[in-house]
Amino acid sequence: MSDPFSDVLSLLGTRGVRGTSLDASGSWALSFDGRARLKFVAITRGRCWLILDDRPPVEMEEGDVVLLSNTRYAVASDPAIAPVDGMALYAAPGQDAACLGEGTETAMVGGGSAFASGGGAFVLDALPPLLRIERDTPSAEAVARTLASLRAEVTHAGIGSTIVAERLAEILVVEAVRAYVAAGPHDAVGWIAALSDPCLCRAIGLMHRDVTRRWTTPLLASEVGMSRSAFAQRFRERVGRPPMDYLTLWRMVLARHELAAGASVSAVAAAVGYGSESAFAHAFKRTLGHTPRARDKTVRYPDSPP
Repeated sequence: MSDPFSDVLSLLGTRGVRGTSLDASGSWALSFDGRARLKFVAITRGRCWLILDDRPPVEMEEGDVVLLSNTRYAVASDPAIAPVDGMALYAAPGQDAACLGEGTETAMVGGGSAFASGGGAFVLDALPPLLRIERDTPSAEAVARTLASLRAEVTHAGIGSTIVAERLAEILVVEAVRAYVAAGPHDAVGWIAALSDPCLCRAIGLMHRDVTRRWTTPLLASEVGMSRSAFAQRFRERVGRPPMDYLTLWRMVLARHELAAGASVSAVAAAVGYGSESAFAHAFKRTLGHTPRARDKTVRYPDSPP
């Protein structure tokens, strides 16, 4: 049986962002844009600084891996250096490796996972802008193995290396999220962080796998062996919205995906559990801010109402 995170990534049509590498020495600084994808930066040799807007610079050393979402960032030998556009180093087709200076004081790989269907906000909004994978955690070994394989594919390209590097980049992102959930981020809010709670993980999984069922908060609480009040409070505290609000949001994520694939509004309404097209259209507009027939370009899923 698949887990909720796998369900979401499969639904949203994840596609690999090519793996890239950087060897650098001397003084340097590179900036990268905040496009909608899960990104990672991993240091394989030496050290550097990771710089995000409105945050103190983070010093990274060999073996460190960070996951980034919805944020611009820069990497630098010194945080005081003004960065130049790092994307330009990888602009040419097949240009997956870059070198700055002579030698390799610092080496790193990068990559990530994008969302072909445009629904990545459902994942990205549930993750912190910066997630650091601690080297002394059980997940670090799995991350290190994948990282070594990815760097080998990027720096020693062979037949099929581009495809392999893309798949390894996706795997590394999943392993990073797995580490995030395994760490039990009890102070974090969002459906991904809530997967560390067995009861909430089961409840979210039930809603994902049987979206047309007439779920209620008492029914979900009963399914996971909790009282209604305790379940409702824990769900809202950990996920950031009430259970039925989350269910509506998940239904709209599914609906938006099916509409983008060309399904009719009436068919989608029935597929996500609505008895009438008008009720579905009302819920869709209330949740996403536009009608099912409107063509939107950017979606940021709303916070739960107070």
